[in-house]
Amino acid sequence: MAGAAMAMAHVAGVAVVPTSFSGLKNMEFAADCVKSVSGSSQGFRTGTRLPTKSASRSQRDAGAVRVRSMGPEVAELEPASPGSPLLVPRQKYCESVHKTVRRKTRTVMVGNVPLGSEHPIRVQTMTTTDTKDVAATVDQVMRIADQGADIVRITVQGKKEADSCYNIKDTLVKKGYSIPLVADIHFAPAVAMKVAEYFDKIRINPGNFADRRAQFEKLEYNEDEYQKEIEHIEKVFIPLVEKCKKYGRAIRIGTNHGSLSDRIMSYYGDSPRGMVESAFEFARICRRLDFHNFVFSMKASNPVVMVQAYRLLVSEMNLNGWDYPLHLGVTEAGEGEDGRMKSAIGIGALLQDGLGDTIRVSLTEPPELEIDPCTKLANLGMRASAQQRGVAEFEEKHRHYFEFHRRTGQLPVQKEGEEVDYRGVLHRDGSVLMSVSLDKLKNPELLYRSLATKLILGMPYKDLATVDSILLRELPPLDDKDARLAIKRLTDISMGVLTPLSEQLSKPLPHAIVVVNLEEISSSAYKLLPAGTRLAVTLRGDESEEQLDLLKSIDATLLLVYLPEDKNVSRVHASRRLFEYLQSNKLNFPVIHHLHFPAAIHRDDLVIKAGSEAGALLVDGLGDGILLEAGDQDLDFLRSTSFGLLQGCRMRNTKTEYVSCPSCGRTLFDLQEISADIREKTSHLPGVSIAIMGCIVNGPGEMADADFGYVGGAPGKIDLYVGKDVVQRGIAMSTATDALIQLIKDHGRWVDPPADE
Repeated sequence: MAGAAMAMAHVAGVAVVPTSFSGLKNMEFAADCVKSVSGSSQGFRTGTRLPTKSASRSQRDAGAVRVRSMGPEVAELEPASPGSPLLVPRQKYCESVHKTVRRKTRTVMVGNVPLGSEHPIRVQTMTTTDTKDVAATVDQVMRIADQGADIVRITVQGKKEADSCYNIKDTLVKKGYSIPLVADIHFAPAVAMKVAEYFDKIRINPGNFADRRAQFEKLEYNEDEYQKEIEHIEKVFIPLVEKCKKYGRAIRIGTNHGSLSDRIMSYYGDSPRGMVESAFEFARICRRLDFHNFVFSMKASNPVVMVQAYRLLVSEMNLNGWDYPLHLGVTEAGEGEDGRMKSAIGIGALLQDGLGDTIRVSLTEPPELEIDPCTKLANLGMRASAQQRGVAEFEEKHRHYFEFHRRTGQLPVQKEGEEVDYRGVLHRDGSVLMSVSLDKLKNPELLYRSLATKLILGMPYKDLATVDSILLRELPPLDDKDARLAIKRLTDISMGVLTPLSEQLSKPLPHAIVVVNLEEISSSAYKLLPAGTRLAVTLRGDESEEQLDLLKSIDATLLLVYLPEDKNVSRVHASRRLFEYLQSNKLNFPVIHHLHFPAAIHRDDLVIKAGSEAGALLVDGLGDGILLEAGDQDLDFLRSTSFGLLQGCRMRNTKTEYVSCPSCGRTLFDLQEISADIREKTSHLPGVSIAIMGCIVNGPGEMADADFGYVGGAPGKIDLYVGKDVVQRGIAMSTATDALIQLIKDHGRWVDPPADE
């Protein structure tokens, strides 16, 4: 390589390097970039071992760098750690880590709807009708538009469907509907070419537009072979780009975690890095043809993977100086509260960082029902970026943006002389706390059921999904023996009971964990308690460092991060700041996110707010549990929402996990009916993940998170999968659910449903 190309420049004292060194952009390859510390010269060296056909994936990942053509863009480099001679790219994935600032993008036109940071976050969904049924599709599009959607996507899987697209568009225009239409394309470049004449946007999946369906084979490529695959993509994709450019159409380069090609997975694995590189192969072609009317998406059914992939995508775009808009979505989120929660976690986490220009909430429900939660999330994102709530600037050194590292607080350890077992107050995989009002103690058995304890002869015992601790803002009078006995039976099973300092001082409760604030610590008011009393500290997260230093003087069992609604302060950013303080000072207290909701809040609003605020922290491994408080909501709902939040963040698994597609024109059975039937019969299997897929268009990799798969293989026929492998084909739909249950039994994952008490 020419010496000039290898030279490193300095901009404002920061080392810079051409971003075309893809190895430098990959943190896995950072070891190849070393700063020279001899003399006054500053330079770097890079190992550029090209992968050979015989190289293993681990060898390639360890040091392979495929160098592409040089460009004018540069990436800033910084030390990997303070004082380190190792330089790595400065990976910026959002505009600010201390407040919500919307990422600046160019405007992309989708029909008559502008998309980008200068415009509202657009809401969209997808039809579920047979595209060949023009009348039914038109009717559904009109209902979707009437519900407030900005864009609607329609599956176009073959020539017959493409032929129907003209009539769909024409009929809608004649009826006065100008809502932009997007063609969903898989495996069919010729169909994309045809429908580009009628629809406003083409969604292509980089994993299967030009590559064959993934076989999950370990393929080995040398550089020439890899380049030939790229040339094949160009041959197939360039005509579509040129046609979209001619007709003024938009393109979405929509990567799915579950449908990466064998070629990409052989280089990058089934990873966010592979998702980004898969999309960039197509984006580079668009840019070379001076076509910029495109957007990106990085969808996965796992919200944690989805968040990481979008962040990595944006950081790579920043390194390249790109500004294309983002379409956000958690694919196959499922139905009901679980589907809304997964979407709120993934989409909400990104919106809190100012990322996202259009969103879709994928639910296994009629598409019209997606619009309301989608609109709620869009409004949340718009408000956050408009208000730019946050905290004072701080340096973030410990949070991991692109991979999951959980900060785990020290669980309670039993102390000598304690008469009750405090080790069950918190759970190692994530804790659920609930606020209990005094009147709930009047009916102990009903309370125990609401806390999901197992009752044996009226006595409570902890079960798999039992609440770990409760908060009693008010204690019963000292002479209310029945209420105090009801509480004692909870402490006897290692359930924590938290209560405010003022309550404990006036009406002492044996073995209570006393909640104190920083002012009460500063004034030493907590020292009025008997020696050895366990403490929980409640704080906002935006306190000064001097105030937070008070935490160093006490032995707290846990921290409660409680930030009332504040027009100036963001809960997410205040909590990130608090975690940075704790980690910098090596304070290992467990942290519980405490969210309080106003009276009469709609359940969907509660789910979306909890998912987008607490979930945005938990997907980064920041937090040890959740306390959701809403006075007028029943305890069963709050408990199930809390456990759903933890499971959606891939923490505590307490129920069957479903990866359920939202249905579309390709679906080969009534997805909503079948999904409900399967859930009814299998919902009692915590730790088991089941994919329910209307078809296999995205390949078995779409079930990457699932243990078992129920997939439409042909009309009236079902294929069953174990992981990514099909094990039974062509099962009659009437017996397929029973066959799925038998398959789960055969693999030792089945337990009989618990008998009703």
